[in-house]
Amino acid sequence: MKKALLYFALGTVLSFLINYFFYSSENLGLDIYYALAFGIAWGMAYYLDTPNFSLPQKLGLSFVAMAILVAVGAVLFDLKLAIPSIMKFSTVFVAYYLLASFRGNKSLRN
Repeated sequence: MKKALLYFALGTVLSFLINYFFYSSENLGLDIYYALAFGIAWGMAYYLDTPNFSLPQKLGLSFVAMAILVAVGAVLFDLKLAIPSIMKFSTVFVAYYLLASFRGNKSLRN
């Protein structure tokens, strides 16, 4: 769990810095929101990367996280600005498991 939180924190900070300095949206709150979506995806993907979770559980939990991200984004901003957070989340989530699939044990944890 501690490493998952570390992945979340590092993913959030790195994403925020990249968005803020290179792709600034002129809205600091939106930059933080997108960075949190990125960080949550990395932390959650790492946390779920164990044999304790089946594939349907991993997919279900990722969809729940995306639904929460959209709901929060729709409340704080609007739906049009919330949708890119799911794109960031799902891209990171899929990239994590794609990288893991190239390993013999199908995990990036070991």
